[in-house]
Amino acid sequence: MSAMYDVVILGCGEAGIFAAYELAHLRPELKLLALDQGQDIYHRSCPIVAGKVRECIHCPVCHTMCGFGGAGAFSDGKFNFTTQFGGWLTDFMEPGQVMELIDYVDSINVLHGATTAYFSTTTPEARALERRALAYDLHLLQARCKHLGTENNLRILTNIYEGLQNKLEFRFNTPVESIQQCEGGYRLVLAKGGEVSCRYLIAAPGRSGAEWFSEQCKHLGLELLNNQVDIGVRVELPAAVFEHITDVVYESKLVYRTKQYGDQVRTFCMNPYGHVVAENVEGINTVNGHSYADPSLRSENTNFALLVSNRFTKPFNEPYRYGKHVASLSNMLAGGVLVQRFGDLVGGRRTNEHRMSKSFVRPTLTAAVPGDLSLALPKRHLDNIIEMIYQLDKLAPGTANYDTLLYGAEVKFYSARLQLSPELETALPGFFAAGDGAGVTRGLAQAGASGVQAARAIVKRLS
Repeated sequence: MSAMYDVVILGCGEAGIFAAYELAHLRPELKLLALDQGQDIYHRSCPIVAGKVRECIHCPVCHTMCGFGGAGAFSDGKFNFTTQFGGWLTDFMEPGQVMELIDYVDSINVLHGATTAYFSTTTPEARALERRALAYDLHLLQARCKHLGTENNLRILTNIYEGLQNKLEFRFNTPVESIQQCEGGYRLVLAKGGEVSCRYLIAAPGRSGAEWFSEQCKHLGLELLNNQVDIGVRVELPAAVFEHITDVVYESKLVYRTKQYGDQVRTFCMNPYGHVVAENVEGINTVNGHSYADPSLRSENTNFALLVSNRFTKPFNEPYRYGKHVASLSNMLAGGVLVQRFGDLVGGRRTNEHRMSKSFVRPTLTAAVPGDLSLALPKRHLDNIIEMIYQLDKLAPGTANYDTLLYGAEVKFYSARLQLSPELETALPGFFAAGDGAGVTRGLAQAGASGVQAARAIVKRLS
């Protein structure tokens, strides 16, 4: 006989955390359970970050991606107040409602130690930057942005966890094997044995669980819509190159449509004075970036992703597998993350240890292996990225310098999307989906907002 709960939250990333927070505070009498395959906030420790190893050793469960806080726990904590990017919640509800939810999530973060300062896009300097970018056909997406900082983000999450841990049951190191319907709700079969049942289920599997969740949805007979996959590189260059931009807006989301193919390329996750880091997504090494609020922890470089968005049409319906395959090619060549100088790439030369030693830009990800991105990324993606770099060079001279570093591959996976109600309920009654891994968001702000929306819907039903 499986234990019965009012609500089970599957995943303790940003969406799961804020769903748990809302349920626990609105209906403290409910029997709530949150499950995650990773560790609690105190015991998440990547061996690379801890300085124990130089390269990913493929832990059975990635500490960077899984556990309380999800992939966002070790991010630099960029919180964007916008519906222009960061997810697709406006497909399900009005923009004003999404912004109210985002502001509410921010207020909870502030209660637990987040800064109240933010970068505005309405200042004269920001408007001037927007006009200058347009002159080069670069479109600066507008959003207020808070930079919490990698170290502060972890502290905020710790404070939230400490406030929640006595209000509901958490089970960590508890992967779920399958989701099944049962009389009166849902049954979750646990990979290590045992079952739990619930009246309501909020699935917030996070990016690391996106592929698994898609398979569960197929078995449950839920129709999936193809979602996009973003593939590209992480750029690292001297911080001075983008200083006139990051000092004004911090997170500059610049979008460009290439002349060669008409494809959209965008900057993403900009980290002034930051560090490039590796992360493990279901056995595939990809690359990401961090940035600290504490000046003593900063580097001399800025890094950001350049991503090419692909949305596939029929008959192909496995964008997630496609992205993993592309990333696996760079893993095959480098045994992990691959890095190349921009000048070597456009010159058709492989970067090797000797050439890298002459670079003026020193890589912050020292475990990255010099190599040739043209052997790993599709030609169309590389052509788009190269064109974008030359375009950015007009706005930020120095972007196209010979020693600008490109790390590959950076891949952003999004689960195939479900048909959802405005309350984020699936076609199965009482089964809700939230966050990045469910294909409805792609960032801290909207992920948290989606968790709150699902929780409030359940509270309404129980009233």
